[in-house]
Amino acid sequence: MRHPQRARAILALAVLALSLYIAATVPVRLGLDLRGGTQIVLETRSTSTTKANTETTDRTVEVLRGRIDALGVAEPTIARSGDNRIIVELPGVQDPKEAADVLGRTAQLTFHSVLGASDKDTEDTKSGASSAKKNDPSRERVLPDESGQFLRLKAASLTGEDVKGADARFDDQGGAGWHVTVDFRGAGRDGWARLTGKAACHGLGDPARRIAIVLDDKVISSPQVDGSVACGSGISGGSTQITGSFDDKEARELALLINGGALPVPVETVEQRTVGPTLGAEAIEASAWAAAVGTLLTSLYIIVIYRLMGFLAAVALVCYGVVSYAALAALGATLTLPGLAGFVLAIGMAVDANVLVFERAREEYTERSRPTVRSSLTAGFRNAFSAIADSNITTLIAAGLLFFLASGPVRGFGVTLGIGVLASMFSALVISRVLAEFAAGRLSVRRRPALTGIAKAGAVREWIMRRSPDLMSHPRRWLAVSGVALVLATAGIAVRGMEFGVEFTGGRLIEYSTSTAVDSDRARTALADAGFPHAVVQASGDGNLTVRTEHLSNAEEAKVTEAVSSVGGTTDKLRDELIGPSLGDELRRGALIAVAVALGAQLLYLAARFRWTFGSAAVIALVHDVLILVGVFCWLGKPVDGTFLAAVLTVIGYSVNDSVVVFDRIRDLRRRDRKTPFRQVTNLALLQTVPRTVNTGMGAVFILAALALLGGDSLTDFALALLIGIVVGTYSSMFIGSPLAVELQARQTPRSRRKEVAATGTA
Repeated sequence: MRHPQRARAILALAVLALSLYIAATVPVRLGLDLRGGTQIVLETRSTSTTKANTETTDRTVEVLRGRIDALGVAEPTIARSGDNRIIVELPGVQDPKEAADVLGRTAQLTFHSVLGASDKDTEDTKSGASSAKKNDPSRERVLPDESGQFLRLKAASLTGEDVKGADARFDDQGGAGWHVTVDFRGAGRDGWARLTGKAACHGLGDPARRIAIVLDDKVISSPQVDGSVACGSGISGGSTQITGSFDDKEARELALLINGGALPVPVETVEQRTVGPTLGAEAIEASAWAAAVGTLLTSLYIIVIYRLMGFLAAVALVCYGVVSYAALAALGATLTLPGLAGFVLAIGMAVDANVLVFERAREEYTERSRPTVRSSLTAGFRNAFSAIADSNITTLIAAGLLFFLASGPVRGFGVTLGIGVLASMFSALVISRVLAEFAAGRLSVRRRPALTGIAKAGAVREWIMRRSPDLMSHPRRWLAVSGVALVLATAGIAVRGMEFGVEFTGGRLIEYSTSTAVDSDRARTALADAGFPHAVVQASGDGNLTVRTEHLSNAEEAKVTEAVSSVGGTTDKLRDELIGPSLGDELRRGALIAVAVALGAQLLYLAARFRWTFGSAAVIALVHDVLILVGVFCWLGKPVDGTFLAAVLTVIGYSVNDSVVVFDRIRDLRRRDRKTPFRQVTNLALLQTVPRTVNTGMGAVFILAALALLGGDSLTDFALALLIGIVVGTYSSMFIGSPLAVELQARQTPRSRRKEVAATGTA
């Protein structure tokens, strides 16, 4: 065994051994859409006195961390995103209302002297004071107490900064019931004595004898100072009780907020996602089945086509799965549902490199008369390397754009896809090569080369060699046909319009599981009667019900759930997504930017690797693919959401992949023969790459069909988009990109040769 082969074998064994160890010892972190729980994205807001910036956001993170720890959530995650966003993940928390209420409250705790009663809130209502000023503890204001009576409050004497701690307690003997004990610290102890001593100077029953305890501009308790307290001396000891009509939950929540401290700036919930554990488990099981069935079908297909080499490629495919899984675990990446789909999709893409190598090896053996299968394989790996590198780099560009420009689960898809692409290249160029060259060197295989699947041209290649069709004889005809198809598809955008998902429009999407099958019309009527006439209701294939509305408060969400329960019986919430309108606009802009940057990046890369005519032709072809895909989804009434964006950018990568393989072959043929007309070279390159296109496409179709049929409703639209993209992308690379390259090449030809080009096609 020569040294390069030995080095590849050692590298493959080392990586596989390390991957197996990591896979067995390091668990992959599952996203909340797979393990169940709630994700909340908070955005800090500036006030008249405090500006939201990185520093205040960091302080807000620390306060929220204290509150989350008090909630007792196992393995919570809280992190700053950008300058003013905070992402909070709460595994196992199925009540987003409770979590959002606790996390979103500013918890500005103040203690006030009461100046007297007031008939109405004249100060704040007539002055039109902003909410920021109302929350300002340094000014006098008028607020209603627990019974609704308005009280004039003096500027705050004490704040939450003076509080040492709080505890929820129950007093069944003194009659206080659930209450919160508050202990003051330092100067707060003396301040409490002064505050209560001043109030004690007023007679019993006088409103001025009361102390108002205010939380976030709401009086939560306003007890009178006990008659036993002497005027001027006040309550010593630095401790008091907040009493009221509290139950155990309210008392504990109040103590939690006081202990956690006040947020330095107000926060607003801009995104909220809740997934039930049942839905997450079903998604994992469905995706696992899709991966297993898709991999099995793909493996059987390449074994039938390439025999022994196909079997070894299937073994390398399993190794790819181990390596990519270990990479996810080692990097600490979070595996989300779209990311799981990207992992499954990359299995199909991993076949592409093997197909490219085996087809080039077939050419070497059958057309260039290489003496042995082993030498043909070596030449195949060498000749296919540039096409493999270029096609995978274009996909990595799409994956990188998903990571940097998208957010949430779509970003997870980009991470998984990128890892999958790198693992597939290692699988094909190292593991598969080691296995293939080792097998081809065995005496039994050398004596029976037909076993390898390389010694024959294959059914598709033999048919092409017999017919030798001239596909580029009339390139403009293909462009005309494509133009008609484009008009028909994009008419859907004008006629039906794009149905943007909640992610891009803002609003709320809730998925329910009901004990009784519910017709969507009945549910729609029930929601209209409950005050939601514009709710969009869809019944899924497995009996679930999805309701999409504009922005809903948590109280309104409870009404929606009640309306669904009235027609569906026992109702379980499987998924709950809330997207603020500002975030929806931001995501929509980000989606357009991602697609535009993807097109520009592909053009620059292809222009650098090939020539501008090739780059322009490929970009026009993939614009055609994107418009066709969007148009078909409009005709079908499918939502355009974040998952669809992931599919679109993946289609862009796949479309360019196909074009790159054809252009790489054109470049290779032109290097060998500069005299043959460019149109004929393009036609020959198309014919030579058709077997690879068919076999790679079939491998991806098996995977996506398994995702569409077995992956559940959440992955059906994603798989459908990719299936459409593969069909359209395969067509466009052959009958849009290549004809355009011919036309652009002809226009680039100097005038003195145009007549010659028109007559011969030589460029």
